[in-house]
Amino acid sequence: MPQPSAQVTAAEISRIAGVTRATVSNWRRRHDDFPAPSGGTESSPLYDLPAVRAWLDARGHTAAVSPLEELRTSLRLHPQGSGAAARLLPLVLTTARRRPDELTALAELPDTDLAAHANDAIPTLAKTVPGAEASRFSADDAPALRALVRCVRHDGGEAALGVLAERELEDSTTSGTYRTPAPLADLVARLVPGSLPRVLDPACGSGTLLTAAAGRGATELYGQDSVPVQARRSAVALMLTVPDATVTVRTGDSLRADAFGGLAVDAVLCNPPYGDRDWGHDELAYDPRWAYGVPARAESELAWVQHALAHLVPGGHAVLILPPATASRASGRRVRMELVRSGALRAVVALPAGAAAPLHVGLQIWVLQRPEPSGPDHRSVLFVDTSEEPGTARAGGATEAGSRGGTRSSGRASLDWTALADRVLTAWAAFADAPDEFTDVPGIARAVPVVDLIGDLIDLSPARHVRVSRTDIAPAELARETDDSRLRLVAAADSLSRAAGYVGWQAAVPAAREWRTATASDLARGGALTLLRTAPDSKEPKEPQGTLSAPTTTAVLTGEDIALGTGPTGAPSGLRTDSSPVIAAGDVLVRSLAGGSGPMVRVAGEADQGALLGRQVHLFRPDPARLDPWFLAGFLSAEENLAGASTGSTILHVSPGRLRVPLLPLEEQRQYGEAFRRVHELRAEARRATELAEQTARLLAGGLTGGGLVPTSTGAETSVPSGSA
Repeated sequence: MPQPSAQVTAAEISRIAGVTRATVSNWRRRHDDFPAPSGGTESSPLYDLPAVRAWLDARGHTAAVSPLEELRTSLRLHPQGSGAAARLLPLVLTTARRRPDELTALAELPDTDLAAHANDAIPTLAKTVPGAEASRFSADDAPALRALVRCVRHDGGEAALGVLAERELEDSTTSGTYRTPAPLADLVARLVPGSLPRVLDPACGSGTLLTAAAGRGATELYGQDSVPVQARRSAVALMLTVPDATVTVRTGDSLRADAFGGLAVDAVLCNPPYGDRDWGHDELAYDPRWAYGVPARAESELAWVQHALAHLVPGGHAVLILPPATASRASGRRVRMELVRSGALRAVVALPAGAAAPLHVGLQIWVLQRPEPSGPDHRSVLFVDTSEEPGTARAGGATEAGSRGGTRSSGRASLDWTALADRVLTAWAAFADAPDEFTDVPGIARAVPVVDLIGDLIDLSPARHVRVSRTDIAPAELARETDDSRLRLVAAADSLSRAAGYVGWQAAVPAAREWRTATASDLARGGALTLLRTAPDSKEPKEPQGTLSAPTTTAVLTGEDIALGTGPTGAPSGLRTDSSPVIAAGDVLVRSLAGGSGPMVRVAGEADQGALLGRQVHLFRPDPARLDPWFLAGFLSAEENLAGASTGSTILHVSPGRLRVPLLPLEEQRQYGEAFRRVHELRAEARRATELAEQTARLLAGGLTGGGLVPTSTGAETSVPSGSA
């Protein structure tokens, strides 16, 4: 029985043709031969896709949709829905390993030949990608197969992998799937002392933690996940990212059906499911893994902790990301007591809320070590509290944690990960090197003797042991610190006042101004600007126009740097310096993931010059004789502009070529550019003043309540003259 034709909405027609919704509406009214609706409702009609494409082709409207969006659309229109995405996932691996010219030829094959080619590739993947053997293709799959090949050719294997996983997870009954943020994954991997050649993640999700372990030198990577799409995604992603490592990924519930029974590794890294009462409490009551006590039904996290310890060689380390309740729930106190008494628990780190999903909870990192029969006694546990780290406002960026356990969210905390990681790792390194000689850092880190921890509550919350009164600081020093913060606040307020004093605008009369616009793609074709991006690793080395040579030690400017307003903080690992654009002053940088708070666009300054362009950033290099950078940045950052150029559902990707820019004379552009530069300055000064105000208030409140500061009888006010620093 023939399959019904695919149907599309007016919005999808606009994306296919590369025009606005208004243009599609005009076509419907002005052209009698425009395809009639074949379904839907009067307010939301659906159109036959083949008929629409034939109509567009007849009028020379070539498809302008990006390969990424073409793949997303082909999956939505496939009769099998997310099932098609599941079957395509393994093919990303073989496709990404081909040269660009081979991919071009592959996309031009007839439908039956393309399907046969895909079927021939499956046997080579069956042993490495979980569930690959079940993937079979026919001529009906050709549109999706062709879209996959083009997406890999244009955007790389990792981008295609993300679209396929996103599609399957959208239609999945899984309760929630998140990705562990890369900076957090890197911190977790760095908490393992020494080398870690063999690493296991028993709830591997998309493989972020294992990728971080590979960055630390791991050569044998083992993963398991109960969500089939996550297991397949993890296997493919790891083999793309670290092709020299030995990758073994299995599907299944690690607690109920451990795929690696008997395996002992050097390290276990894990971000397990949280709050799972159906983890197998009854059927696993006598499991030999529970060496520290049978976890209560509400303590699935402590089951994962013991599962991790059971897979370690003596002296090996496990690092888990856990919810804060694991440290204090009454039902888990006996297991916690044995973990502390035996010396298996080495450190607990409290993270700020928003560091990872679920964003409203301040998660914790537990560092554990499997005791050695003749090893040293561990007589203390390190507690580090970073829960009050500044700069925790949410910024754009999709999250998706290592497994299940919550609700989707499209925001991620904006943290100074460099400072946070440095604080944690410095304390941990000092403690690991000489636990008995560790010097406490007031309010941040403290080594607590085991005998002081064992009691009725055995509460392992870092705030309980670390957060101290300001009386730990000498009153004179506290007063100096508070006064210094206050003076910096006054200076920041003065700068904010000057920024707010700009009045270089007036009302447009007699009505709001309108102008002709052009897409960034049109401007690039005309030579007014150059669009650059970092090519995926799967491509052959190719130096984009405007790219400069760069040493491998160059920092990388990331999307998070734009959102936070920081300098380049990314590492060049995984980037090819021969195919990564080098940022120049005056470049306009746009985050590729839309949504959240924090700036989406910025003009590169001297501090950014020479940095490599990160993967999730688009670079617009304007011709200064034709385009003013600040004018360009101002209009690219308009909410309506970004919304119109973004595609996707759960994760919004900005298509840079679809962003629109008004066509104005250069002199007029410069007037707009100066206004946009002042707006940027106002926002930056407001953020700085807000942070300093909160810091000053915290110091004052803590000092007064702790006794280090006392109020004066007059409550005198001081001021800083205008223009003072």
